[in-house]
Amino acid sequence: MTATDRAVQLVRIAAEAAADKLADDILAYDVSEQLVITDAFLLCSATNDRQVRAIVDEIEDRLRTEADAKPVRREGEREGRWVLLDYIDIVVHVQHEEDRTFYALERLWKDCPAIGLPESIMQANIQRART
Repeated sequence: MTATDRAVQLVRIAAEAAADKLADDILAYDVSEQLVITDAFLLCSATNDRQVRAIVDEIEDRLRTEADAKPVRREGEREGRWVLLDYIDIVVHVQHEEDRTFYALERLWKDCPAIGLPESIMQANIQRART
C-alpha cells in the first residue's frame, strides 16, 4: 500500500505553505505501510515559537482554501514548540528547531519512502541549510 493521491496532494500543498513562511528542513514520508492511522507525515521546523505558529496558520489556511481540508485535531498550539495537525490522510509536524533536533522524527521514519516535494521546496531547503 502507498499513500493515496489525496494524501500526496495535501502534503504538497502543506509543504508549499510551510516554505512560504520560511520553514526549515521540510520533509515528507509515506508512512502508510507502517501506520494504519495516516498515509503521510510532513515534518518542518522553525527558529522560534512565533514562526511555528505562522507556519501552522498558513498550512491550515492553504489546505482549507485549496483542498477543502480541515484538521480533525490540533495539538501543541499553546506552547508553540511542536504543533501537530491531524488531517487523517496526513499528519503535519511543525517543530521548533531545538525540539526537531531532540526528537529526530526523521530518524524514526527513515525506512519509509520519502514523498517527492516540488523542486522549489527542495531548493529552498538547500539555500537555507547553507546560511
